[in-house]
Amino acid sequence: MAGHEEADNAEAIITRIEHKSRKIESLLKQYKPVEALKTALEGSPPKTRDERCKSANWIVVHRAIMAIKDVDGMFSSLDPEYYDILMKYLYRGLSTGDRPTCDQCLRIHEKLTERAGLGCILRSLADTVNTV
Repeated sequence: MAGHEEADNAEAIITRIEHKSRKIESLLKQYKPVEALKTALEGSPPKTRDERCKSANWIVVHRAIMAIKDVDGMFSSLDPEYYDILMKYLYRGLSTGDRPTCDQCLRIHEKLTERAGLGCILRSLADTVNTV
């Protein structure tokens, strides 16, 4: 029974991620990449261990991360509450091995570390509950 409930929950999460994805695409078309990133990070990570949900959410966050052109400008608009979760997604991006993704994640990582300090790195690595 628990497996069935998890599957139902996963479908609900996927539906929410799809809705979030449409909102992000709309924000990107309006040239609002920081708003798109905030939207992508809200409610992340999904409260599930289901890899489909995590992958679907990563795709949405990745799209927003890759749209950021002005990294310094991003931090003037991004609230500190998003820093730790953004760091987690940057490490996920680095783990892909994809050159453009890694380059972008490293650019953001450098600025995020300057802004949030080493504690942000430690919290993102030590947090085993909220996995992305």
